[in-house]
Amino acid sequence: MKRREAKHRVVITGMGALTPLGRTVDEFWQGLVEGRSGIERLTLCDPTGFACTVGGEVRGFEPEQVINPKAARRMARFAQLAVVASGEAIDHSGLNLSREDRDRCGVLLGNGNGGYPELEQGARTLIEKGGMRMSPFFFPMTLPNIAASQVSLTFGLKGYSNTMITACAAGTQAIGEAAEVIRRGTADVLVAGGVEAGISQMGLGGFCVMKALSTTHNDDPAKASRPFDKQRDGFVPSEGAGVFVLESLPHALDRGATVHAEVLGYSASSDAYHVVAPDEDGAGATRAMTWALEHAGVRPDDVDYINAHGTSTPLNDMIETMAIKRVFGDAAYRIPISSTKSMIGHALGGAGGMEAVACVKTIMEGVIHPTINQEHPDPDCDLDYVPNVARDCQVDIVLSNSFGFGGQNACVVFGRFRE
Repeated sequence: MKRREAKHRVVITGMGALTPLGRTVDEFWQGLVEGRSGIERLTLCDPTGFACTVGGEVRGFEPEQVINPKAARRMARFAQLAVVASGEAIDHSGLNLSREDRDRCGVLLGNGNGGYPELEQGARTLIEKGGMRMSPFFFPMTLPNIAASQVSLTFGLKGYSNTMITACAAGTQAIGEAAEVIRRGTADVLVAGGVEAGISQMGLGGFCVMKALSTTHNDDPAKASRPFDKQRDGFVPSEGAGVFVLESLPHALDRGATVHAEVLGYSASSDAYHVVAPDEDGAGATRAMTWALEHAGVRPDDVDYINAHGTSTPLNDMIETMAIKRVFGDAAYRIPISSTKSMIGHALGGAGGMEAVACVKTIMEGVIHPTINQEHPDPDCDLDYVPNVARDCQVDIVLSNSFGFGGQNACVVFGRFRE
């Protein structure tokens, strides 16, 4: 594997997470290693009458304990999650923002829907009470870029700012693009990751009528998300945030930061095939994985672990498996693969951020979390998905996959930091 010049290397110095398995990185990781499910009956909206009534929620989240209560009331839930997770990541990084050039510190977050529950509430107010009774904060709460804006505002990050809105690929693409921003010298520090908080009747209904959601385990929520299992029948809606502090290597070393891992490479592609269905021959996913490895200077044989997109939908899991075989050849059968979504569901634009945190913890801890609910082998999904029980394993290089509606794909390669 080729190493870039130090000025072009991007490292991870801080992590933050709010997930259905816990409200910190450590709680999240512990739940993953234990193989616990964070899927329960939905409470953020009334799911009565919907085909799917379960999901992954960030339970016990009280933003006012961390964010100024007045400011919190003016934020949509997805922005609140982003701000709190970013705060954890900044604290974890040891970054003293008062000593930093804020013009060289920025934000790049991925998000799919913006303030979807708040959008639904605004529509209800419009219909039931009239437009002049809508909240004056309707737009500042619902726009997808507002999470990045609120993180920038809260922490005084005045440099590069952007939002990836590429559906389920958004969190992964945000991390990859953030690394590229730092590589080209535009910033020294970026808060980067993914966030989503779209659980609402509008969102639930839209996915249910598409027949995209799991419907067969409403009475046993922990069994609902079952990636690569023959009895999978759809994804489970979820929410959450996963955020990194990314820095150029010289900047991190100059301030004596602890480096947890490195962003080695990244790529994105488009299926150009169908608005919601994946390319039936897996060509789009194949291109994204291949290009990410090439950008990282990593051979397929160098990869120790793949964190799969693994949504638990019949088509996605079969096609992702096919694409992995195309990229890795015979090595596909020896590389451990797992789906974080088996335990937390699918948080759309937030998924890649939380999965990235899981990837870095895998490198740090030498443990690969399982894919739970692996009970019925599927001949079309015949790789090593680390079934049901975590596995101790030395992991130096990880590939993380995210494939979104619209055929937009993103992959990022993380590696153990070596000076």
